Amino acid sequence: MSASTTPTAAAAEGNAKTHRQTLEALSGLLLVLFVAMLSSTVVSTALPKIIGALNGSQTQYTWVVTATLLTATATTPIWGKLADLFNKKLLIQISIVIFVVGSMVAGFSQSAGALIAARAFQGIGVGGLQALVQVAIAAMIPPRERGRYNGYLGGVMALATVGGPLLGGLIVDTGWLGWRWCFFVGVPFAVIALALLQFTLHLPTLRRENVKIDYLGATLIAAGVSVLLIWISFVDDSFAWLSWQTYAMVGGSLVLLALAVLVESKAAEPIVPLPIIRERNTALAILASLAVGMAMFGGAVFLGQYFQIGRGYSPTEAGLLTIPMMAGVLLTSIISGRLITKTGRIKPYIIAGAVVLVAGFAVLSIIDHRTALWFVGLGMFGVGAGVGMAMQNLVLAVQNSVALKDIGAASSTVAFFRSLGGTIGVSVLGAVLARRVTDQITHDLAAAGIPASGSGGGTLNLSALPEPIVHIIRAAYGDATGHIFLISAIIGVVGILAALAMRPVLLRDSLDLPAEAKAAAVAADAIDGAPPVDQIGVARDEDPAPRR
Repeated sequence: MSASTTPTAAAAEGNAKTHRQTLEALSGLLLVLFVAMLSSTVVSTALPKIIGALNGSQTQYTWVVTATLLTATATTPIWGKLADLFNKKLLIQISIVIFVVGSMVAGFSQSAGALIAARAFQGIGVGGLQALVQVAIAAMIPPRERGRYNGYLGGVMALATVGGPLLGGLIVDTGWLGWRWCFFVGVPFAVIALALLQFTLHLPTLRRENVKIDYLGATLIAAGVSVLLIWISFVDDSFAWLSWQTYAMVGGSLVLLALAVLVESKAAEPIVPLPIIRERNTALAILASLAVGMAMFGGAVFLGQYFQIGRGYSPTEAGLLTIPMMAGVLLTSIISGRLITKTGRIKPYIIAGAVVLVAGFAVLSIIDHRTALWFVGLGMFGVGAGVGMAMQNLVLAVQNSVALKDIGAASSTVAFFRSLGGTIGVSVLGAVLARRVTDQITHDLAAAGIPASGSGGGTLNLSALPEPIVHIIRAAYGDATGHIFLISAIIGVVGILAALAMRPVLLRDSLDLPAEAKAAAVAADAIDGAPPVDQIGVARDEDPAPRR
């Protein structure tokens, strides 16, 4: 229709002469987003060597990842609110500085505890970059023009996802670099991005009136989850399940989270909008996102450890061995996106993704330290394929379920809980892995007549241990890894049930459909049709019913 195409054509003409400036500013934003993503993926294959060099434990191994995820998750919505009050460019530059300082401190860390603290600080900067880059892109590029730039964003995310583990392995295996460069490597690129944005990024400061930042709600959520994760890390090791420490920590966590719900229900602009969560599709998408978050973060973290400690491969080899999972993510995210664009259907691909995800975890649940690598690769590809089909499509389903005015809040809420699910998943799976490994090593050492005091005290630095003990530790890690993926498969079943319970959703353009038209369109979509599509993930509202 001419009414819808004329503004787009006008916008294209108006933006043609600034396309180069847009790409210049976008290059700085994409560079810093790449560095932020790389900071997480680059350590996935390097962590066994890092924790071994610092004489850290399995619990500390987990918290190096969890600390960054937790602070990034808690601060992302706050950064987004700050963008409504202050200059977006300045906030991005502050985030870059925080990230650079955190990276430098992490690189110079002399103990696992100091590394965890540095990674938590680094996560504050990562949270800012994750939120503000998206905000800046939205402020630079009109909605109808963003599709042409999505390829750049997807390419950067794919490169960081696939290249990070390989780069981390190469850095650790290169003698004149060493593991500290896993944290230093992003610093020069972040500094370049900082300078590039100073000259190319020009955004107006549009201050919204009466913006309320829910600091208290964010603090209560982060504190409640942190206390619970600390309890998970230490229960049954430092203290018993039924002990005063358990009662204090679990009780304290529940009180903090209950207070968070109370604060969120009264806040003018809450971090987690409760009315949106109560909507059926949003609630179910959040539930399904927990399983996807666990797959994204837990899979990469513990598979790297499995290949190195459980199987004895080098960090570079471990990075190469994780390629099937990354390939699964890339292939299915691209293919499912094209099919959704063609058919207009979202729910079938979310269900398929959840099923394939569980199937992949089920395959990985039976691996041990002698499993054929092709079989492990098959399971990894399944996990990656499931993530690729489900992750972004869950957000897309929510965006097309809620009122237009709630799209931003609903999307950020799903992303918030996905990151939170990843944080909890890594912590829980790490705690389970630590218990299983400790029990098996203790049993096998006793069976071999080796005193437990000679096992290295739980350290992951295998180079300092005798070969018989190294063999026992490798077998323990290789065999225990399958158990945590069995837990992941069970949790993934919840994701399947949540996806099945979601209502069918129609893609839309920019208008809210009347209730009657929406009901008719959804019913028709569930039977045999799909709306016409004029761009990726977007359908015309002028013709809500599927064409026959």
